Amino acid sequence: MKIVLGRDDLAAAALEAAEVSGVSSERLDIRPVHKASRAFVNDGAADVCELAIVTLLQAVAYGKPVALLPITALGRHQHQTLVTLGEPGLAAVRGKTVGVRSWSQTTGVWLRGFLADDYGLELSEADWIAYEDGHVPEYSDPAWTKRAPEGSKLPADFLDGKLDYGIMGNELPSDDRIRTAIPDALAVAEKWAERKGFAPINHVVAFDPAADAKAVLAIYDALAAQVRTGPAGLNPVGFEGLRGPVTEVARYAFEQQVLPRAVSFDELVDRTCEALGVSASRLG
Repeated sequence: MKIVLGRDDLAAAALEAAEVSGVSSERLDIRPVHKASRAFVNDGAADVCELAIVTLLQAVAYGKPVALLPITALGRHQHQTLVTLGEPGLAAVRGKTVGVRSWSQTTGVWLRGFLADDYGLELSEADWIAYEDGHVPEYSDPAWTKRAPEGSKLPADFLDGKLDYGIMGNELPSDDRIRTAIPDALAVAEKWAERKGFAPINHVVAFDPAADAKAVLAIYDALAAQVRTGPAGLNPVGFEGLRGPVTEVARYAFEQQVLPRAVSFDELVDRTCEALGVSASRLG
């Protein structure tokens, strides 16, 4: 069994669980972990793989053999990911350039959802520039987005002043000029999570429905025990823990033309339970 997980502690727990269940396993140590996504989704290059939630939703929408194991491998607040070198505030976003690594990147989907729902921005009012393709080749960006010139990089263009705003998570460069476009972004994010009853999630764990069910269930149990020791509220575990954030980001993704059709959370639950031969209660 081939396993891709970014965190060393999660990878170790998954490997041990698979071995105890009687299945030999190996870790494919791919860094950054999102670089494993395309081969997993399209070529079945792993049996269990950390995957951005929006990539998983796209894979399901396009009929790929991918199922959700309800573990959050990476959860974080997202309001702080919209940054600028100018003055904070969102009034100037309309008509300005906003760069994002990929239109289907989960961080961007969350942030654009906030802008549309909470700040009244019609997304077509901004000049969106994407720098990379997503992980599902059947997908194409909306016609009203633009693609950055070949070879250009989002952080460099942002620091050079070629963009008015950038949506960046882990790729955010270190520069004292950078400020969040949303004033007091982390405080706003915490209030958003309190109001919604959940925080955003980025990465979950996915599996190939053809993988050994006993081993996958053992991996779930081991990861659930490990993740529950993490930051409270940012890394939910189990179907009920993931229902809120996954339902919300799936709505955002469909509204932003990231998905070719709506994907419901119950569809994900049914797919997982069928593959593993268990009831939903087995996975929280």
